Amino acid sequence: PSPTPTPTPTPTPTPPPAPALAKLPAPHEAFTGLPGEGNLLAWTVDDGTDSSVVRAYAQFAHETGTRLTLFATASYPAWAENVDVLAPLVASGQVQIGNHTWSHPDLTSLSDRGIVDELQRTHDRIGELFGIDARPFYRPPFGFHDRRVRAAAASIGYTAPALWYGSLADSGLIPAEEIVRLGHEWLLPQHVVIGHLNHPPVTTVFPQLTRIIAERGLVTVTLNDVFTSEHHP
Repeated sequence: PSPTPTPTPTPTPTPPPAPALAKLPAPHEAFTGLPGEGNLLAWTVDDGTDSSVVRAYAQFAHETGTRLTLFATASYPAWAENVDVLAPLVASGQVQIGNHTWSHPDLTSLSDRGIVDELQRTHDRIGELFGIDARPFYRPPFGFHDRRVRAAAASIGYTAPALWYGSLADSGLIPAEEIVRLGHEWLLPQHVVIGHLNHPPVTTVFPQLTRIIAERGLVTVTLNDVFTSEHHP
């Protein structure tokens, strides 16, 4: 009998290098876009209520080289459940993990101590899971922040509230074709765009979203690719 051929292992894709950018200091105020003119896109994705969606985004990043910033609401079990697929991406810098509080409250409704606790618990959890320091970027739930929230956050090193200029609007369940329509509307140069790790429809249209990005000549970046800070020189 003919010998059984030895299966050839599928090579692990090498993550693409970070774009060679002249980094700017991280802002110490809320921001909604990337500085200057260019062809960069910060695709940011929040929450994590659905573990399968977190996993699908990680697999998408692994397969395509897309650079993402994920803002973790760390009380959700999805983050621990997907460490195996996320950790290599985080270690390479292709995926950045940001702080999106512990339980997704309106921070303006909390005491100063409550604000700090929400951010500190997620800071600690991100450190435990991924061995990184998520500072200085945090995303206040619903985009709600004021001077008091910013001061409380800054007291523990969270000095850069990351907002957005364009949304895939999928914090709740919407049709996949609506996500694609919003991708056409908002995946634009120097934008920070927000999506969510909560419902599966977006995972069915990754090819369409990737095509929009490619046709527009956009380069995906993490926030750490663009900005420097004492935590990420």
